[in-house]
Amino acid sequence: MKTRLEELLRQVRDRKITPEKALEKLRHYPCEDLDFAKIDHHRELRRGQAEVIFGLGKTPDQVLKIARAIVKQGSNLLATRIEPAVWAGIKGKLPRAVYNPAARTLTLKQTPPEPGKGVIAVLTAGTSDIPVAEEAVETAEILGNEVDRVYDVGVAGLHRLLGQYDRLRRARVVIAVAGMEGALPSVVAGLISVPLIAVPTSSGYGARFQGVAALLAMLNACPGGVSVVNIDNGFGAAYMGSLINHL
Repeated sequence: MKTRLEELLRQVRDRKITPEKALEKLRHYPCEDLDFAKIDHHRELRRGQAEVIFGLGKTPDQVLKIARAIVKQGSNLLATRIEPAVWAGIKGKLPRAVYNPAARTLTLKQTPPEPGKGVIAVLTAGTSDIPVAEEAVETAEILGNEVDRVYDVGVAGLHRLLGQYDRLRRARVVIAVAGMEGALPSVVAGLISVPLIAVPTSSGYGARFQGVAALLAMLNACPGGVSVVNIDNGFGAAYMGSLINHL
C-alpha cells in the first residue's frame, strides 16, 4: 500500500512539489497535538490505515477537529460509534463525509485503498445484529475490501443459512455476527474452509448477560479456524478480516 510519505517522496522526485512544501506537509508527523488529543499520523506508515476515531464520549467539536486533522493529511477517514446527536453537530462541516446511522460510522474516502484479494462475507444471525454487522461492513470497505452482506441467517431457521452456501464458498474471510446463544459461527465454520471471525453481540434476552453468553459460546466453538473478538466489536472483526484478506 502506498503511504502518504511515499507519495510525497514521489512528488518531490518528479518535481511536482518542492522539498520545503513536502516538509510542511509532514510537519505534524509523527504526532499532532490538539491539546485534548494527540493524532497519530504515523500510524498510516506502520499499519497502512490512518488512525480511526472512536467517537463514544467525544463531543461534536472534538470529533470534528480530529477528523479535520486526519483529512488534512490526505488520509481516508473512519470514525466509529458516532451517535446521531454528534453527527447533527458535525453535518455540513466536513464536506463529502458519509454517515451510516445503522453502523454509527462516519467515513470519508480520499484515496483508493489497496484492494483485498477476495470477498469478506458478513453474516448476521438476526436483524437485531445488523448494527454491529454494518460497523464491520463500513470498516472493511474503507480498508479496500469487497463485502457481501448475508443477513438474518441464524440457526433458528437453518435452511436460510444453507440457502446461501454458494455465497459462503466464494468468501475469502467470513465474519459471523450473533447474539442470543451465539451458535451461528460454529455452524458456519463447519461448512467453510476459510478463516472465520466471530462477533458476539449484546442482543438477546436476560440470561445473555449483555453478550457474555454469546462470547463464551464462541470462545468454546468446536470447529477449528474460528477467532473471536469482543462483544459488539464489528470494527475489530473487520480490521482483522482485512489484514487476512490482504495477505
